Amino acid sequence: MTNQKAPTFRRSRAGLGFLAGIALAIAGQPVPSFATVPVDLELVLAVDVSGSMDREEAQMQRAGYVSALLDPKVLRAIRAGYHGRIAATYVEWSGWDYNEVITGWRLLDDEESVRVFSDVIAAAPLTRGRYTSISGAIEFSLPLFDTNTYESKRRVIDVSGDGPNNSGRLVLVARDEAIAAGITINGLPIVNERVDPFGWPQLPHLDLYYENCVIGGPRAFMVVAEGFHTFAAAIRKKLVIEIAGFMSGEGEWTGFGREPSFVPRAAHARPGPEPLHMVSGEVLPGPASLAEAVPPTCDAGEKMLQQRMMQWQWNLDQNR
Repeated sequence: MTNQKAPTFRRSRAGLGFLAGIALAIAGQPVPSFATVPVDLELVLAVDVSGSMDREEAQMQRAGYVSALLDPKVLRAIRAGYHGRIAATYVEWSGWDYNEVITGWRLLDDEESVRVFSDVIAAAPLTRGRYTSISGAIEFSLPLFDTNTYESKRRVIDVSGDGPNNSGRLVLVARDEAIAAGITINGLPIVNERVDPFGWPQLPHLDLYYENCVIGGPRAFMVVAEGFHTFAAAIRKKLVIEIAGFMSGEGEWTGFGREPSFVPRAAHARPGPEPLHMVSGEVLPGPASLAEAVPPTCDAGEKMLQQRMMQWQWNLDQNR
């Protein structure tokens, strides 16, 4: 699962915008003007719909995003920015080759635009995949910034999920490519101790995995959801911080409490000396409650999948 060839992206806004316009015209959709509109944030919401979630959990996750987007605090955060508007798109992902744009880029600047954005997400059929490719979600998201009609100093991929990468390239490689392109990856790991629909346990300390292996870039942070029942509250807090909590359009700190630490990182460096870490809504200076825990390695998901496949093969051989 880890030796699949990754797609190659050409980072040309004009070229990709032209091709996107042709695709829209062929599909009978209105072709936008590619004159860029300044916004406070370009945000890709990249949401895990892999097989480790059952249908009820996938519905709870989708409902959590819809509920969070409609919260008045999110709209206030949008309006508090220098331009008073952001651009966002919502993508569901699973394996390396499974990425579905649920709603394309939309300008969010008032109650109506946010409601329409959330309504499209709520009305879309639930998509499901099999494997978990955080690296594939990052790779898919990167060119989306070059095909929209917006421009911002802050470009963020917001990755939420309940498991580690086990498909496509190693997550570190994709993360470092995003950092090199000036894009921040924030995380929302869904931590729980249940077994998945296939009977396998979850990766212990998924939050530490996200901290060490997934998040990265300028002012990267994560918010931890303790199970799917707390997901709506977690994503609401994360969106507010993401939109208005770190930097204003003029580059000034506008957050809550102390300013998070940030040091520019080279490729393959750990994604932050002390990232903002939130557990059950409480802001902590770091993963203090897990200070003595051993972080999973960044290939933990690939190793887990390999072990499971070996177990499946052994069971199959025994039943012959």
